[in-house]
Amino acid sequence: MKHVYEFEVFLDEGRYTVWPFDFECGGTSGATFREACEMAVDWLKTVVEDYAMHDEATPEPTFDNEPRYGGRIITVAIDAGLETIPRMTAAEAARALGVSPSRVSHMIRDGLLESFKYGHNTWVTGYSVEARLRERPRAGRPKRKPAASAEDRPQALEA
Repeated sequence: MKHVYEFEVFLDEGRYTVWPFDFECGGTSGATFREACEMAVDWLKTVVEDYAMHDEATPEPTFDNEPRYGGRIITVAIDAGLETIPRMTAAEAARALGVSPSRVSHMIRDGLLESFKYGHNTWVTGYSVEARLRERPRAGRPKRKPAASAEDRPQALEA
């Protein structure tokens, strides 16, 4: 589905900040004007896909907005929705992560992976699998920190 929204691009502390007019959630930025515009496209696609995954309607777009921060107005058009989200089955996610499909179900339940329904299937987002692979958590329980030694403990106050 096509989505068209306006953004304001303005220079802020040496970076080009891109701020949407119709979304409450933040914006993005880039080192150059072009990079900022490209980041606006990525940002809008990700936000629209998130709205679609949670079965929420996107805000009604407004046009002919006036700059609020002295910047320039750009119009960004994307094609995004459930059909554009990189997705995989739980079995594919399990193979990619090197875990069992039941572990993938637990990771979804615990909020470590993101999933959504599309058609008759539940899918795991490719974004969340990629993020998990970048984190590369180690197997097993985290090690406990050793107890503080006598030298590390603060001195008692004298009265």
